[in-house]
Amino acid sequence: MFQVHSDFATDVQFSSDGTKLVSCSRDKTIKIWEFGLMKEICVLKGHSNCVNSVEFSCDSNTIVSCSDDNTIRLWDVQSQQEIRKFEGHNREVTCVRFSTDCLFIVSGSSDETIRIWDVQSGKEITKLKKHSRSVTDVQFSSDGQTIVSSSFDKMIGIWDAKSTKRIYTLLGHSSYITKVQFSPDGLFIASCSTDASIRIWDVQSGKQVTKLLGHTSDVLDIQYLSNGQTLVSCSTDGTIRWWDVQSKQEIQRLEGHTERVPTCLCISPDDDTIISASNNGILYLWG
Repeated sequence: MFQVHSDFATDVQFSSDGTKLVSCSRDKTIKIWEFGLMKEICVLKGHSNCVNSVEFSCDSNTIVSCSDDNTIRLWDVQSQQEIRKFEGHNREVTCVRFSTDCLFIVSGSSDETIRIWDVQSGKEITKLKKHSRSVTDVQFSSDGQTIVSSSFDKMIGIWDAKSTKRIYTLLGHSSYITKVQFSPDGLFIASCSTDASIRIWDVQSGKQVTKLLGHTSDVLDIQYLSNGQTLVSCSTDGTIRWWDVQSKQEIQRLEGHTERVPTCLCISPDDDTIISASNNGILYLWG
């Protein structure tokens, strides 16, 4: 357990080689950590409001971040400097992720749009406006051909990344969708919601194939293990749970946040460690 931020931790991610962590917070900062020692390497400052999402590039040399200050920023890990600012969203940028080849960035915002950006030029390539409320999450599939998005409008969108046409709209959650996640093979999408459910969807058919129930309150984040058969989730009920997708059963429960709420989580590339962040800026490490 490590105190890493002075306020609500909003996102935490591993580098591709598993040696570093990046975290962000409502305290407006981004921090890079040496994972083995949980030693702070540096603090990146530049955003003027809550930082909502961060991610390492595929080579771990760059970090992308987004903020309630309406901007997306690119940071050089070695020099610890901001190298590019992406502007275009006119409200809070809630989520941002690299494409697998790291040539593009996809972002979602409270302005109800999804935008695709060219990393090198910093220019906006495409703007999609198909959600009717804030976009809560976006992600490229592993082959970079598809984008998934979720929103407060209770809808999940599957998009063709090149044509930007919507392939499917997935409906089923009865309340806000908080996160969406492609399976490692890109054949399925997992989603979680403030309706306390986790759902699995078939990408090819757009049909719901599994519903996982057990959490007693809002489910805030989900992550697949690399085998694609195990999901890990965290909830405002204070628990982190492991699920077997095929049997639809909860297989393990982690309790330790007590009165603190786990806000987000990430899994190391070797699947050996789970990091969960809390609403008071503490990171928890689970073997």
